[in-house]
Amino acid sequence: METVHGKGVVVTGAGGGIGAALARRFAAEGARVVVNDIDAAKAAAVADEIGGTAVPGDASGVVPAAREALGGTVDIYCANAGIAPTGGPEALEEVWAGAWDVNVMAHVRAARELLPDWLERGEGRFIATVSAAGLLTMVGSAPYSVSKHAALAFAEWLSATYRHRGVRVHAVCPQGVRTDMLRSTGPTGDLVLAPTAIEPEEVAEAVFAGMAAERFLILPHPEVGRFYAARATETDRWLEKMNHIQRRLEETTG
Repeated sequence: METVHGKGVVVTGAGGGIGAALARRFAAEGARVVVNDIDAAKAAAVADEIGGTAVPGDASGVVPAAREALGGTVDIYCANAGIAPTGGPEALEEVWAGAWDVNVMAHVRAARELLPDWLERGEGRFIATVSAAGLLTMVGSAPYSVSKHAALAFAEWLSATYRHRGVRVHAVCPQGVRTDMLRSTGPTGDLVLAPTAIEPEEVAEAVFAGMAAERFLILPHPEVGRFYAARATETDRWLEKMNHIQRRLEETTG
């Protein structure tokens, strides 16, 4: 991997958690970082801390303003913003639409803006925070599971289509990470994710290691690779185990 020193980097959802850890890590390596978050105050706080530039607002429309802030060029784009609503088919249409918009279409819209320049220059790097839910599933949240599967599929498509033209793509798939999102998942997170949760900084370190190795799948929790293989080769057994977790959750919540 080439050095990130001096590169123009955009991190969405960077007001806290994984996004803030990525922004700090890139800044520590000498990158010029745009900090994006829907919460303007949080974006400004992180940007001030790292000497970056805050560009608050919806992640779907950040690229033009970020490009201007960076002097015309975005070299690395971290599609990190995400939401994790609970529920299944009964969840309201707007809940499903919101998960699809933030977790998938924000990635699509960013790529639409970035690709013409990247393909002309023959280089660019797209880092999608997908979550292990995109490789596996997440009990208690169909909108999150489905949209994260789609985010993975889009990242795979980008890599398969453009890697020979210099566009590098990574899908970051952690399990539990000690963030506000994990805390908001309640009993589900406590049962499934909290026992093996890691710090956001560990995810950022895994991202840099994955970039250095030019790995598409970045797994901060190595065991996710084994679970993913079991899902593909022993599907019914894997589904039975996931259903066992679902039953435990139902017992816990009454």
